[in-house]
Amino acid sequence: MLIMPWLGNTAWAALPGGTLDPATIPKYVSRLYVPPAMPKTLNGGDPSVDYYEIAARQIAQQVLPKPLPKTTLWAYGADSDSKTFHSPSYTIEAKFNRPVRVKWINDLKDDNGNFLPHLLPVDQTVHWANPAGGPEGQDSMGTDPNPYTGPVPLVTHLHGADVVSGSDGYPESWTLPAAANIPAGYASRGSHWKEIDEAAEEAGAATYQYTNAQRATHMWFHDHTLGMTRNNIYAGLAGNYILRGGASDLPSVALPKGDFEIPLLIQDRAFNRDGSLFYPGDRAFFEGLAKKKLRIPFIPNKTVDGKDSDVSPIWNPEYFSNVMLVNGNSWPRLDVEPRRYRFRILNASDSRFMILKIAKDPTARPATDTLPIWVVGGDGGFQPQPAKVGSLLIGPAERVDVVVDFTDVAKDTPLYLINEAPDEPYGGGEGGTDYAYADPHTTGQVMKFAVIGPATSKDESVPPEQLKTLLAAEKLGTPLTVRKVSINEMESGTVFADYNTDANGNLVNIIEDPAGIPFGPTISMLGTLDDSGAPAPLPWMAPVTENPGNGDTETWEIYNFTEDAHPIHMHLVEFQIQSREPLHPDLNGMPMLPATPLGAARGPEAWELGSKDTVIAYPGEVTRVKARFDRPGLYVWHCHILSHEDNDMMRPICVGNQNDCPVPPASH
Repeated sequence: MLIMPWLGNTAWAALPGGTLDPATIPKYVSRLYVPPAMPKTLNGGDPSVDYYEIAARQIAQQVLPKPLPKTTLWAYGADSDSKTFHSPSYTIEAKFNRPVRVKWINDLKDDNGNFLPHLLPVDQTVHWANPAGGPEGQDSMGTDPNPYTGPVPLVTHLHGADVVSGSDGYPESWTLPAAANIPAGYASRGSHWKEIDEAAEEAGAATYQYTNAQRATHMWFHDHTLGMTRNNIYAGLAGNYILRGGASDLPSVALPKGDFEIPLLIQDRAFNRDGSLFYPGDRAFFEGLAKKKLRIPFIPNKTVDGKDSDVSPIWNPEYFSNVMLVNGNSWPRLDVEPRRYRFRILNASDSRFMILKIAKDPTARPATDTLPIWVVGGDGGFQPQPAKVGSLLIGPAERVDVVVDFTDVAKDTPLYLINEAPDEPYGGGEGGTDYAYADPHTTGQVMKFAVIGPATSKDESVPPEQLKTLLAAEKLGTPLTVRKVSINEMESGTVFADYNTDANGNLVNIIEDPAGIPFGPTISMLGTLDDSGAPAPLPWMAPVTENPGNGDTETWEIYNFTEDAHPIHMHLVEFQIQSREPLHPDLNGMPMLPATPLGAARGPEAWELGSKDTVIAYPGEVTRVKARFDRPGLYVWHCHILSHEDNDMMRPICVGNQNDCPVPPASH
């Protein structure tokens, strides 16, 4: 079957959600929740290691302000203390060169020990964990068009960690809960469990160890199960991991600390009137249509001319919700003293890019009366010098370490963290010209700062403008290889459609039409660049093509052949952004083949000067990063738009000799 890269339009949908209208949710009622430190488990047995037993369970949490109902979520917490379960979870506080060992427990069971089904619709026709496939058929593509109702597989990945492959959270090393009613014939482990983790462990658990031998930084842990990461994170499985100390950390007097250092984990979500999470359960949501009007065949149906459909019935190419959460509450409020604060910001959304500002008017666009933001670090720790910015672009999975100075803000002055990125896929450009701003009354607002006073203690931190140098860039060595890879979205090879529109140009129907254009996008893929300069998309199950030598430094050139920006994440390494460069466009504005840079490269943005593990790759451009691969084994690289990585925008990386890696998943 011939599949061509998708060159169609982005989503037509507006911003629908569940049955709860976001405009009816009171804003700035809930106080900002600040996650405490995750309690350690006392019986770890090794005094040189910090040991945790962390479970994933189902809870009810007051996400929306009272008197609105609680929301059923999944959350991480200390296995021995039910009061510690929260989404996002308590924070793991780690120390440089002191290992952290975690037993991750899949405890998605009810009080009778039976498994809990998923809270959200899971598409079984993408390449996913598929426990029902059995011990030889898991991690595969199914044909059942109905949502999955079986026991939920989980595997936890520490995003940003330099760690041995057996503790990385490989997408095919998941485990089911140790439930009493696992159906006969189900696989209880992922297909790469033995190869990755070497020895079987107790049912429903996996123990990973993090050496913490890297630079002090802000990481985060989240589920990474093949083909359903988006569902499991949306359900609540995420938390912060802060690594402190060592020569790469600043003295404690340099930056705000204690109560004045606050993580801000930002997500978009949608809700029903009963407080439950809303998540799209059919592909028509993406097109903005009722399911009955998306009259095309889905897997496993045949097309009008007898071909097998390749269009998944539930998976959506992107998903944008209509309510903004910070640390697990909708539109919260934080009282701040007139002093400096350090915020550790994480974008944990599925598809949403954000352009953040601190403004006095929450709805004016563009906001002009703003407070400066000082960027001191990012994904991989501190950058060489602070950067003063008025707005801050942050893609899914990126972290940004900032200082905001409220010292001279008058008491009782309200300030708002706002978002000026679009409510649709982001492709760069300027708000109001190249795209419409996020709804200034809902997704364009994030949280409120209320300045109170006076300060309760003297601010001992250094004004950010006086921090002339922070941390020199890590010396990664001279690249031995320039590796050319590609980002691709694909259209159907069997389903063709007629896209009907109304008098205003809005999409009103899609009908299967053999004389129409290919339906899409149907799948997302990474790949390589072939010798002719054309993209060569590859599915997840294709043999490894990215095989750096252990200890080698490489430059990766990431060619984006889609219409949208993608946050590309590489496991194991922290890389440095070298440049971005436009490609020669064709008459449709897409890269002309062979892909040829225009010769107008630009360097990283002012907030991207430090080490990174996630980079925004813009449409029609080549993005260059340099990385040193310092541990042998099997890892992955992928787009961190969760809907993309789940179908199929993820590829394996084998570092070192192929014998150091498990057999590639080509048999699945």
